[in-house]
Amino acid sequence: MLPITRRDEYLYSVPKFDLGKSDIKDFMNELKGFHDQFADCFERSESREHFLKYMAGQFSPLERKSIEPIALAVEDGNVRALQRFVSDAPWNEEKMIIKYRSFVNDDLGSPDGALIFDESGFVKKGQDSIGVAKQYCGTIGKVDNCQVGVFAGYVSEHGYALVNKRLFIPEKWFTEPYSDRRQKCKLPPETVFKTKPQLAVDMLNDLSQEKILPFKYVLADSIYGLSPEFISAAESLVDKTYLVSVASDTLCWLKRPMSVTKTYRWGGQTRSKTVLVDPHKKPITVEELAKNINDYFWYRRTVSEGTKGPIVYEFTRRRVILSAAGLPQKTVWLLIRRNLGDDRQYAFFISNASSSTSLKTLVWLSGLRWAIEQCFEETKTDLGMDHYEVRKFPGWQHHMLTCMLAHFFLWHLKIRMEKKSTVYYALAA
Repeated sequence: MLPITRRDEYLYSVPKFDLGKSDIKDFMNELKGFHDQFADCFERSESREHFLKYMAGQFSPLERKSIEPIALAVEDGNVRALQRFVSDAPWNEEKMIIKYRSFVNDDLGSPDGALIFDESGFVKKGQDSIGVAKQYCGTIGKVDNCQVGVFAGYVSEHGYALVNKRLFIPEKWFTEPYSDRRQKCKLPPETVFKTKPQLAVDMLNDLSQEKILPFKYVLADSIYGLSPEFISAAESLVDKTYLVSVASDTLCWLKRPMSVTKTYRWGGQTRSKTVLVDPHKKPITVEELAKNINDYFWYRRTVSEGTKGPIVYEFTRRRVILSAAGLPQKTVWLLIRRNLGDDRQYAFFISNASSSTSLKTLVWLSGLRWAIEQCFEETKTDLGMDHYEVRKFPGWQHHMLTCMLAHFFLWHLKIRMEKKSTVYYALAA
């Protein structure tokens, strides 16, 4: 999915990953150099060796890159030993992730970088893997037995990478009938239920407070755009701009309606409430607004979506006042995208960008989410991100961290060798 458009329609281009086997002369030596940077994150030499073997297996041509095939394929591999390493051996994950993000900053860091929040599903059989449940799996586009991870991606003019992850644990996993499974899966006892937007807020706060990766923009799908907690967290960051998807039934006004605060007595106490001066001036949905915008205000932009070929979309934007509980709230940009043809399909985004922000900047921002989709596609297709068979909470964390490191290692090789092929784009559907 590599969208294309005129170069003057965005602030910077994002490179395409185009490194081939012929570009790398001594891959294992390079990998050992990368692996050595994390040597002090493991207590035992055996763990350091297993870490290298596991990552080497992810780069192998194996059809399925789970623990057993990797252990059988690598030199001196042992299935049980590798299983214990991934699921039970101690890793200093905090130290690893700080080191990792420092490396990401060295290669990809930019003051105009963007953090992207999205989720990815992993179809699983059985009921014993940590966090597994019948839930929506975006990978296959339907409800199925799966695990869902919430991820943070980073994108800049230098490339893209996954920089944080959280496993979503469904609420029923915290009930008494699941107590034995929680223990068997080694879920930390202090873990409490958190929604996907709450997990994203935790990651956003961590990345912001850590101050390792510079960023200017925050991007997310509608599940996060509809979360007051996520929006509040993004708005609390000084000099940061967010652009997030919202649902078609989001309510707004084009002009702020007048409201007044009235006092009244209830239960012997004086209380107050805010009401509209004119109760007939009700908000409208963003979809209703979009359908009533004259064609004169829509701008066409051409994108490409892989094998589907070039597709033309139209965009427009409006300053709107969002509604909450029937009352006017914040003023934001509303970016609207629609397809051509008689059967109109719309997509909606809101942003706290300044009132002087141009349409082309908003369109460009709406397309940067392409980067995290590429992260998922590349780690699943090439590195076995969805091949794992671990059941325990530490095993899931360790596998995902290794996938993140492996993916970035390839980007480091590309940058080190200065391969400069880039793809210019404004939008990904």
